Amino acid sequence: MKTEGPAERLTIFVGETDQHDHKPLYTEIVHRAHAAGLAGATVLRGIEGYGASNHVHTVRILRLSEDLPVVVVIVDTAEHIDAFLPQLDDLITEGLVVREPVDVVKYVGRP
Repeated sequence: MKTEGPAERLTIFVGETDQHDHKPLYTEIVHRAHAAGLAGATVLRGIEGYGASNHVHTVRILRLSEDLPVVVVIVDTAEHIDAFLPQLDDLITEGLVVREPVDVVKYVGRP
């Protein structure tokens, strides 16, 4: 089965060591997205990057391999993203959230 149409991609950039209630922040975001019924979420660990601190984090230099960039990507309808955004306000104290329109081609393998 295949579903096509407009949706939104929510991309959340945080640090690997960012925490919420003694758990990784990216884990809390994924669990909240799941509880909110969003279509799906994926966490990607970066190998190099920098953000607001302007400090480059990389796996190439051992002493700087802490707090690598982590990206959480969520794709769903604009309405579902709208409903979820207030939860991010409660979670993210430092990071970047990007919202952009996308066209989805979704292949569903399970009923």
